[in-house]
Amino acid sequence: SDFAQGELGDIVFVTLPEVGEEFNKGDSIVEVEATKTVAEAYAPMSIVITEVNSQLETEPELINADPVGDGWMVKAEVKEVDDSGMTYQEYEAFIS
Repeated sequence: SDFAQGELGDIVFVTLPEVGEEFNKGDSIVEVEATKTVAEAYAPMSIVITEVNSQLETEPELINADPVGDGWMVKAEVKEVDDSGMTYQEYEAFIS
């Protein structure tokens, strides 16, 4: 999210999963290295990775510049729906 990238600072490296990899809810799927820290992005539900943004391998700063556009990380197919997480509106309220 825009909030998360702002908290991390300048992103300098991203480790992406492979297409076809499967993850369960809560598994770490992406590692993001920033000037301040290293952070992980977690699967919101059970998924299979269908596409990765390979442009981030050479331009990780896209996450800072456009986190909900060109800085997307992965696309996935949901294996098991789990709607116990926050909605976008709940998340926005939580971070404000």
